[in-house]
Amino acid sequence: MIARRSLLLLMLAACTGAPRRLEYDGPEVTEIRISKSDRRMALYSGAQRLRSFDIALGQNPLGHKLQRGDLRTPEGVYTIDRRNPNSAFHLSLGIDYPNAQDRARAQAEGRDPGGDIFIHGHGTRRRQGDWTDGCVAVTNRQIEQIYAMVRDGTRVVITA
Repeated sequence: MIARRSLLLLMLAACTGAPRRLEYDGPEVTEIRISKSDRRMALYSGAQRLRSFDIALGQNPLGHKLQRGDLRTPEGVYTIDRRNPNSAFHLSLGIDYPNAQDRARAQAEGRDPGGDIFIHGHGTRRRQGDWTDGCVAVTNRQIEQIYAMVRDGTRVVITA
């Protein structure tokens, strides 16, 4: 479980409305696992699950993302490669889609694989169901916690 102090910091920070720069001093998050069929995302430190969240996906959630505009969330192994503290969706963590395999498949099929896939909040509106253009969405309070816990370079595994 998350260290008591870390959990307290996360809970206290969740009491205000603007994006916050939370601090996290618990176990390192080594992997993010996203199950599209379960609509769940979990943060792991090795084999230990630290936190899990309900998620929303792309508006066309079945299948792997094949091209720009298909409204699908990709499936595969990726990495957190950037962060946006000024996101239109509160805060966001970039996923390095398309990876080399995605680019090769798209090129062979004459398609544009798209890009700009993020884990992000809801922004200024509360939304229901699968509503993103291919990203993974959580609540604004949850993305604040995730943003504090996850570092660039963290492995992301997205399954069907």
